[in-house]
Amino acid sequence: MSLEKIAALSVKYGSDPRFVLAGGGNTSYKDETFLFIKPSGIALSEIRPDQFVKMERAKIQRMFSEPLPEDVAKREAAAKEMMMGAVSRESSGRPSVEAPLHEVIPFSYVVHLHPAAVNGMTCSENGEKACAQLFPEALWIPYVDPGYTLSGKVFDGISQYRTANGGKVPNLIFLQNHGVFAGADTPEEIDSLYASVMSTLSKAYAGAGVSPELVRGNADMEAVKQYAPKLRTLLGTESEDGAIERKFVVCAGAFDVADGPLSPDHIVYAKSFPMVSTSPKKEEVAAYVKANGFKPLVVNVPDKGVFCASDTLKGARTVAALAADAALVKQLTAAFGGPRYLSERDRLFIENWEVESYRRSLAGKSGSAACGRLKGRVAVVTGAAQGFGYGIAEELAREGAVIVVADMNLEGADKAAEAIRAEYPASEAFAVAVNVADEASVSAMVGSVAERCGGIDLFVANAGVLKAGSVKTFTLKDWEFVTDVNYNGYFLCVKHVSSLMAAETADGGDWLDIVQVNSKSGLQGSNKNAAYAGGKFGGIGLTQSFAMELVADRIKVNSVCPGNYFDGPLWSNPERGLFVQYLNSGKVPGAKTVEDVKRFYESKVPMNRGCFPADVARAILYSVEQKYETGQAIPVTGGQVMLK
Repeated sequence: MSLEKIAALSVKYGSDPRFVLAGGGNTSYKDETFLFIKPSGIALSEIRPDQFVKMERAKIQRMFSEPLPEDVAKREAAAKEMMMGAVSRESSGRPSVEAPLHEVIPFSYVVHLHPAAVNGMTCSENGEKACAQLFPEALWIPYVDPGYTLSGKVFDGISQYRTANGGKVPNLIFLQNHGVFAGADTPEEIDSLYASVMSTLSKAYAGAGVSPELVRGNADMEAVKQYAPKLRTLLGTESEDGAIERKFVVCAGAFDVADGPLSPDHIVYAKSFPMVSTSPKKEEVAAYVKANGFKPLVVNVPDKGVFCASDTLKGARTVAALAADAALVKQLTAAFGGPRYLSERDRLFIENWEVESYRRSLAGKSGSAACGRLKGRVAVVTGAAQGFGYGIAEELAREGAVIVVADMNLEGADKAAEAIRAEYPASEAFAVAVNVADEASVSAMVGSVAERCGGIDLFVANAGVLKAGSVKTFTLKDWEFVTDVNYNGYFLCVKHVSSLMAAETADGGDWLDIVQVNSKSGLQGSNKNAAYAGGKFGGIGLTQSFAMELVADRIKVNSVCPGNYFDGPLWSNPERGLFVQYLNSGKVPGAKTVEDVKRFYESKVPMNRGCFPADVARAILYSVEQKYETGQAIPVTGGQVMLK
């Protein structure tokens, strides 16, 4: 039952962003013989009772009685070896580096967290004084290196506290520039301790006139579209052959960033210093690297936006969360004399510490790591809430792309994105609303993707509509509707997407791709379907023209021309599907039923089946991977329509 209780406590606090960042913090339960502690690499919000690492307390205690090397690196290595040796044979996982610290706190339950409200005090110039006033029964530990050194410091601190307080042990231990430990013998006491801490600090901030919420404005969307794609390339990883692996970039809004490192967590996930620039350029990134030895993960364009980068979209979101937390902590320190940043020596220790390197290697990883031919690329598919678009998005997710489901039907797009995430967690699929025939909507869609991903590597212009009918009776209203979506919509999407892509390729990196999902009706006429076929014929003309212009921006533009997807809603919807439309319009001579219409069209395909989304996705992948074709129209028709 006790493991269930500590797991429940862990999930409770781990799921509350007021207490935990990036799944961090650690928890433990101990009995007379064993310590059960959260392992590294598992988020507090997700831990199960059976995942706690079981350790022999007697072996952990040896770390405080046996001599260890004086050299810092050798001492930490020896401590790590002793800690791993304390793991019970029936257990597995890498225990938290703070396991020895949990051991020296003599309570059954220990919960260590890093709330911004707490760190507003612990990361301030007058933190120790404030702690003594607000929490007179707590123990304050001045900043020392995490790991064995910190454990020893807490061990000594508790001993001195006991001597000074008649054997009493502190329930609360505040660590300068780090966080807080709460220890008690019941989960209810832990809850009471944290409730008291948060309430006391809330009153202190209110009394000082400091907002407990980060003062944050909306990002300037024009700046987002200008700088986010540019930073994807500028902050990317360059290989020996000169190739650039672009980063994902998230804009976290506009706020006053922290000027330096406030805690180990901020260093691990967001680096020690932001880059600040009114207009980020290649030369500024190079100067930052020369000064710091690495590229920034946080770039602040004052009053425009804070841009956060990582190798994965999840990682970029984590960097954004840590950058915002650091800014909030800095803001809160105003109540206690302003921020106290870590010294150069202290931050260098964290940057080079093996334990934090291990934790950093876990940061940003999805539940299922992305792999495949489109790993690391952002793919936007319009009209992807259902039908061909959904199937294409699903196939691209299978190949490792981050998927943006763009559709007029936002509710349907949300459901589609949820289904894709469930099948391919690394896709991080999300939905955006767009009406491709409305320029403001297209512009907003592009801005939203730039804000949430940084840019677009592959844009699939799939959204389309079809209304069939004789030219003798077809209304102008229906003609304009079909043309607005299929022809004008393609133009509007390319207009706005290409501008974003051009910013992304301006400083190098791989070519980017726009692929229009056209139709076999764009390669040959379609009886009683002139509005649709005309828009598709025109679309190929647009593809060729766009390709000639955008080649200068390292953007390839191609069309794929699928045959009929008989199983999709476009054809099979019982009320509005093409089979019904063609039956009602008399397009198929002699057809009496929907089945008659379907058999008629199946008989036209030499390969005796309709086209599937996987067939189209393969053609799209070919278009992306080939290096020497642009402006092409690629048939995917089972031989029904062939190039002449």
